[in-house]
Parts: sequence; structure tokens; C-alpha cells
Amino acid sequence: MEDGAGPRRPNARCVAILYFAELQILAGNAVREFNTIVDGGPNLPYRPEYLVGDALYNAEPHKCLSQYNITLIATKNSTLPPIINAFEYFSVISTANVGTDPQDVSAINAIKLRYQMKRNWMGDPCAPKTFVWDGLTCSYVIPGRPRITSINMSSGGLKGEISSYFADLKDIQSLDLSYNKLTGSIPNVLAQLPSLVLLDLTGNQLNGSIPSGLLKRSQDGTLTLRYNKNPNLCINKNSCQPTKGENNSKIVIYIVVPIVAVVVIGALVVLLILIVRKKKGSTKSNKQQDRQHLDNHRFTYKELETITDNFKTVLGQGGFGTVYDGFLQDGTQVAVKLRSQSSSQDVREFLTEAQTITKIHHKNLVSLVGYCKDGIYLALVYEHMSEGNLEDKLRGKNDKDVSLTWRQRLCIALQSAQGLEYLHKSCSPPFVHRDVKTSNILLNKNLEAKVADFGLMKAFGKEDDTHISTVRVIGTRGYLAPEYAAALQLNEKSDVYSFGVVLLEVITGQPTILESTEVIHIVQWARVHLSGGNIEEVVDGRMQGDFNVNGMWKAVDLALKCTEHDPTQRPTMTDVAAQLQYCLELENEDQNRGDANNNFHIMKDSSRDRDLPMM
Repeated sequence: MEDGAGPRRPNARCVAILYFAELQILAGNAVREFNTIVDGGPNLPYRPEYLVGDALYNAEPHKCLSQYNITLIATKNSTLPPIINAFEYFSVISTANVGTDPQDVSAINAIKLRYQMKRNWMGDPCAPKTFVWDGLTCSYVIPGRPRITSINMSSGGLKGEISSYFADLKDIQSLDLSYNKLTGSIPNVLAQLPSLVLLDLTGNQLNGSIPSGLLKRSQDGTLTLRYNKNPNLCINKNSCQPTKGENNSKIVIYIVVPIVAVVVIGALVVLLILIVRKKKGSTKSNKQQDRQHLDNHRFTYKELETITDNFKTVLGQGGFGTVYDGFLQDGTQVAVKLRSQSSSQDVREFLTEAQTITKIHHKNLVSLVGYCKDGIYLALVYEHMSEGNLEDKLRGKNDKDVSLTWRQRLCIALQSAQGLEYLHKSCSPPFVHRDVKTSNILLNKNLEAKVADFGLMKAFGKEDDTHISTVRVIGTRGYLAPEYAAALQLNEKSDVYSFGVVLLEVITGQPTILESTEVIHIVQWARVHLSGGNIEEVVDGRMQGDFNVNGMWKAVDLALKCTEHDPTQRPTMTDVAAQLQYCLELENEDQNRGDANNNFHIMKDSSRDRDLPMM
């Protein structure tokens, strides 16, 4: 047969399915048995059963060929010729490029987060068509991704100012925000939306003047602008001027408000003094408790000099400071992490890390041996991880390093996931690591992985809290979850996003930010290269194709799910660990990796209670 997919899509992958069923009741000693030969592969002897539908198929997608040869030859025992009932040939098409435009996704998710939308807004906003988000209309132009063209959030209970993220929806034609509780002024950037033809702001509490750009477009007929029932909105310059009665009222306010303010400030000063005194007593008590809790693990600076042989051997360098090799008196090898004077980590963060790590114990979290707080010197003493960190191992920093196999990489990813799962599920209250990255995953001599660096870790205030709010973004470029960077809110799913980036690094061997002709994030790079359906385009070539294809696809799919823009669409670390465990089982079971074209299996009719091997 002619394939036809090869010339148009040279990297396309295909799946062939042959259907068989015996339609005759064979008389006497009649036998129908034949060999099926696919592209010169081995013979597959087969006898179809009466009215039992069977399917012969390749277990893994193979490279599409310009010609695909299938031969049916009767065996010596056969008295009847071969038969075939039907044949299907599928070209695998990646779904990585059918989702909504990334800029639209980012904008609408920021809007969803800003207004805490209660609607069932989950998954991709526009795809598939039958599950478009409530109130959204999308355009579907081929080729190209779906774009959001209309938003109806009327009577949606929206509060606060109009989000500037609406201006990022460049293809939007209609925006209905009527009958909400929106306040503040109308953003001038809305006038710059090229396709906007309807803007309905009726029935809100907006104030200030209408931007001149919107008024101009309304006057020339290119925009229908509705703004009635906004009592404080200025339609023109005259309406923004206060009346005489308003001026008199303001004079009274100007006199009364300062008097009230003085009284309130005085009361606040007294209250503040009482709070400070109470806090000092509490802080003193807490410090005493901290010292009692940590004293069993405390080293002096001179002891550290002895342990490290005057800080002779450097193991690594980080934002906290330098890590030195050392040996305790009993010969135990340790890593001494000495804070540099220029470190951005303050004493509070240092104590947080020291106190936290003494409370949590898991085989996939680095253990704290002790700490040093001696004058200006701060240090943490950890168990020694002789094989360094995962980042260096993947990049081949040490010339003597042999590239990690896929099985080793899977084990490292699984163990790291289990360490993070412990922080998320087994600690009370739960923790968010906040700095999950390959350089914070350390390896011992057996290449067992342990998550390290807990200085940025945050605990939930209560076990039932949904997120943690922060005052600034802290973490590493390339690993930050979008909702954390945008709204300063994080939860376990923020770690899941970072771990998804780590998993992509493990699979591809690429850094988080790729710089060639343009700067591109590893998530975008992977989605682009997977659009042709060829897994080999993203897998680290140093593994030389030595992996189970099904397991690799599952791992890639898991990484992409972890890095979904919408945190509700990401799996939990428990799910991640379970999926990686399954990938590892596939790798362990896969002993004979032959040519995918010849790896055919028989699938029985499920209505006859036959086993159906996975394709």
C-alpha cells in the first residue's frame, strides 16, 4: 500500500491495524491458518476464530513509510486461503499545538485569578470546541491556534479595578463587564485593542474620566461604548467639576477628618506600644526555645575550621555561600554550607532552614547534621552527597561522568517526587519548597536522589489553607510557576510546575532557558518539537535511544501536565510519583526492544471476555 504521509511529514509516526474474523463455519477438517508478514518482518502464524473479531497492530507508533508491505501466506497446515476483513492506517498527530494561543491563555488565567471566578473555568479556554469556557467565544482559523474573541462576564460579581490583562487579548471583539461592582478608572490600554467593537461597562461603580482614545473610537463609530449607571464616571470635563454644594461638603470634611485622625492615631500609638512589649517577651521566649531545639546540633566556627581542614576543598557555590567538604571526628564525611557576607539570605531565613530540616525526616530529603551560629558566622552542616547535583550530572560538568541512563534518570525523578510529596502531604502543616530545581537535587554514591536547600521553604498557616501569600517573588528564573510570578500566591502546585521543568530537563538534557537565535523556555521548546509527533526530537541524544518509547511518552506527557499554565490542571505530587513509578515499571519490563514495525500483537474482541493488550 502507498502511505503518502512520508513526503509531507518526514517525521510522522504511524499505527497500522488489521482486522480479522472467521465468517464461515468450517466444515470437517477444514483449516484456515496463515502467516502475516509486515515489511519483511518475522512470520506471525494466526488462525481466525468464528465470529471473533481480532486486530493485529503495532504496539508503538513507527516511522511512516512511502510504502507499507503486508503479506498474508497460507501455512502448510491450511486448507483454506488467508482472509482479511478490514485495514486501518493512522498517522499520529500531536495535540501539543491545538491549544489556545499562549498569550490569551496567560491573560484569561490572570483574569480568572484576579476576580476569583466561580465559573467552571478549567482546562484550555477554547479547546476542544465543545468545552469552551462559559462566557467565552473563540475563533478557529487553520492554520493557527484558537483565539479568544468575546468575553461576557456580565453580572459575575466582579469587584475591584478593571484588570489590565484584558488588554493582552489582542483578538477580542466584544467585552461585556456590565452590572458588576467594578471600581476605579477605565484603563486607557483598552483603546489600543485593534479588534474591539463592543465595550459594555454599564451598572458599575467606575470613576474618573473616560479615556480619550475610547471616546474618539466611540464617536467615529468603530466602537460601541456603554457606560450608563456609573454615577461617579466623568463623561466630559464639565461633569468632572464639583458643584457648589459639593464644595461646601468638602470643606466640612476637611475640618472634621483631621480631628478624627488625631484621635485615632493617638489610640493606635498606645496600642502599638502594648503590642511591641508583648512581642518582645514572646520573641525572647521563642529564641530560647529555638536555642534549646538546636543546641544538640551546634558547632563553633573553630570546629568548622577543623572539620573542613581550614575550608580547603570547595564542593560548590550558591546564593547562600560556598559549600566545603569536611569530615567529623568519627570519620563521617559532611558538606559544610558557609554563608557568605554578601548572601541575600538573612539570619531569619537561615534559622528557618535549620529549624525546619531538623523537624522533617525522609529518605529523599537531605539530612542536617548540625549548624553554626557563631558571631557573624552562619553555616549548615549536611550529610555529604558524593555525586553532586543533578544539574551538573545532566550537563556533564565532570569530564569523567558517564551520561545517565533513562532508568537512572527515572529513579532520580521518582525519588525527588517522593521527597516533595512528603513535604506536601505528610508534614503538618504542609510545606511548599519554593526552589525546586536540578541544582537542588543531590545524588549520593548510589545515585539516590535527595531534595536539598530549604531556605526558601514556606509552611501553610493552617492545614486547610488553599495558598500562601508572599510579599515578593523568590526563586530561580525558569522554574517559577506563572501564578506565583503574577499574583504572589503559591501552593503545592507551584512546586509541581517547577518539578515539571526539572522532569523536562531530565528527559531532554536541555537547560531551562535555551538561547540560540532566540531565547525560549524549555516548556515552549518541548511543545514545539513534539508537534511533529517524533519523541526522538526532544529526548537527550546521549541516551542513544535506549528507552521504552511508551514509558518515555508517558513521562513527557506528565512533564507537560505538570507545567500547565492553570494550576488546577496540574497533577499532585502523589499523582506524579505514581506515574513515574509506572514509567519505571515499563522500563524494567522492556527487555527486548525490536523494530517497532515488527512489534505486532493480537487484540481480541472485548465482548468475548478476551484480554486486550495495551497498544
